[in-house]
Amino acid sequence: MYLKNKTAKLLTVSYLFFGILSPSLAQNQLQPEPPVAKYNVSWDSLGNYSADSMPLGNGDIGLNLWTEQNGDVLFYISKTDALQENASPVKLAKIRVSFQPGSFVGTPFSQVLHLENGEIIVSGGIGANTTKLHIWVDANHPAIRVEADAEKPIMMKVSLEPWRTIEQDKPTFVSADVVLRQGKDALLWYHRNDKTKIKEIENLTFGAKMMGENFEADNENTLLSVSAKKAQRFSIYPFTATTPSIEDWKSQLERQASYLNKMDWPKTYAAHQQWWKQFWQRSYIYIDGDESSYKVTQGYVLQRFVTACAGRGAHAIKFNGTIFTVDNPAENKGKDKITGKELIEPVNADFRAWGGQYWFQNTRPIYWPMLASGDFDMMGPLFKQVLDMMPGNKNIIKQYYNHDGFYFAETANYWGGLPELKPDKPGKYTDRYFTPVLELSSMMLDYYDYTGNPSFLRDTLLPIINGGLTFFEQHFPKDDQGKLLLSPDNSIEMYWDVSNPLPDIAGLHYVLDRLLALPAKQVGSDMRSNWLRIQKLLPGIPVGTKEGRQVLLPYESDPKNTGPHNTENPELYAIYPFRIYGLDKPDYPLALQTFNSRLIKRSGCWHQDPIDEAFLGLSDQAKKDVTFNLTNSDPRLRFPAFWVRGHDYMPDEDNGGNGQLGLQKMLMQCDGKKILLLPAWPKEWKADFKLYAPFQTTVEGHVEQGKVTGLKVSPQNRLNDIKIWQQ
Repeated sequence: MYLKNKTAKLLTVSYLFFGILSPSLAQNQLQPEPPVAKYNVSWDSLGNYSADSMPLGNGDIGLNLWTEQNGDVLFYISKTDALQENASPVKLAKIRVSFQPGSFVGTPFSQVLHLENGEIIVSGGIGANTTKLHIWVDANHPAIRVEADAEKPIMMKVSLEPWRTIEQDKPTFVSADVVLRQGKDALLWYHRNDKTKIKEIENLTFGAKMMGENFEADNENTLLSVSAKKAQRFSIYPFTATTPSIEDWKSQLERQASYLNKMDWPKTYAAHQQWWKQFWQRSYIYIDGDESSYKVTQGYVLQRFVTACAGRGAHAIKFNGTIFTVDNPAENKGKDKITGKELIEPVNADFRAWGGQYWFQNTRPIYWPMLASGDFDMMGPLFKQVLDMMPGNKNIIKQYYNHDGFYFAETANYWGGLPELKPDKPGKYTDRYFTPVLELSSMMLDYYDYTGNPSFLRDTLLPIINGGLTFFEQHFPKDDQGKLLLSPDNSIEMYWDVSNPLPDIAGLHYVLDRLLALPAKQVGSDMRSNWLRIQKLLPGIPVGTKEGRQVLLPYESDPKNTGPHNTENPELYAIYPFRIYGLDKPDYPLALQTFNSRLIKRSGCWHQDPIDEAFLGLSDQAKKDVTFNLTNSDPRLRFPAFWVRGHDYMPDEDNGGNGQLGLQKMLMQCDGKKILLLPAWPKEWKADFKLYAPFQTTVEGHVEQGKVTGLKVSPQNRLNDIKIWQQ
């Protein structure tokens, strides 16, 4: 019973935390060709190295799977909580699979990512010489399953290829991996952070056990099939834990692997298929109508798949490569300080630019689209990660500033931490950047509206939001009129040490308005009175003139006149993420003029033009930029949804997330109980869609020539809240 509960805990933490039940396994049989299968990725030629990989995963464990010209199949294994000594996520292992006979060289070849079932099938050969390899990462358990089927008996060789084999002490200590033979038929390996100086990951150990039927260990790195058979299969059981000793870690892994290895493969595979079936039925947007529609839809579908592969783990999804980083033979490491020449160096798949920390502006694009797609289970790790930061960050604030409250830094490790911002400290990109707690509060308010989860409101949303409001009220002085004077404060990374930056002012107004709209019985009179009191302290949103017209300003004043430092438009935060202005809202001309006169005009990566355009009803511009985002593949990477690195690192998750959100907002926007359909939808695009709206609502239908047919709203009484926008 202990083992069963232990295993379940590893994969259901986000469900349990937010009161969402894992999918039922008792469902109807899968349809042979669900609509999502149209967007499967298939290749008919062998690859070269990990840049030619396909992603696969179960929300916590991920694979990059590729082939080489010799016919071998290889994959990297990742896990969301596999952090080495510098607290950056790294790979668990590299596995190589080969056959004899049955090599894929010189034969008809196929490698297909089957989205509908969450699996990859690699096959080759003709007739009696056909071999097929089937790989899946169990959606419901921490297990990687690999099965070969051949028309003739084959031998299989499975090799572990470690690369962290030498202990390194510069610049940061990194221990070597340890590989062990476990009896006659299994291998075990691990990486242990027993000498790190970071207490939060001290004694964290990650690794796996690999074993299979009809296999024996040839050496500490290789399993060989004992005899030739038509069917060969093996499993890998990754495991991460912080333990007092390596023996404790090994013991826990052994118990878990033993439990998982006894599972019935057909039953667990059927349950795995069922999870993916329910995932694809949960929500969708399938577009048709012109030459761009297929690629845009595939980009949307594949981005959602990639986030599903990494979104149910221990930590929030990393913007800079998620768990699917690959080897890069030509990474630009910047310029040589003496010669000024670009430093181009090869790096392995453990490397990621911007390291292991989280930038919230880069993390948010991954999570905002999960609301409309109904992927609430994947939002849990982000919310829990911030909630877990609260005690430590509150103590730091008390120590540094002698007041209460909570915020989390724009740039932070998963456990938090804050800089000490002394009055004479010069400005910096991410210092005095307090907006993230307000944007996360906005996202959590949406989450509550969509799910109606009272325990989330009580235990997560209100503590974080109230902590943020307390920080802003107590950290900043009052002006001559008794209003809060947010100074010095950053207007995100663009303007440093300004007064009353729009993102924070708009965020405070927006969050407090939303809080005061919550049911009184859910929050209590004392809390509401405090919100009303703080609301009266807020200054107005900065407004001025530009080119002779009234516009929103990025800040009220800039005492140091430091000028711009980045490529952002903070004045547009009043359109998104703080939805004060926009289509079918007051002062629309003000918002439109602000957008049209913006300093930075860009899409791709974390730039938010596609989303602002959708919120402003600019269908042609939104279509152009969303299409760019959802087809912006990195030319060095074979998988079509491994996006260009932009300002981040490949595969860049910001690019796909902003494309997703822009497409959703072109189709549907929600404001309170109002559901606005087709606010920025181009008439040349047809679509079948199913999306989520607040108050536990789903909206589905067909769009053609600017009209909606087959509209289905659940619950039915929400049909009265639908408004179809006429362009």
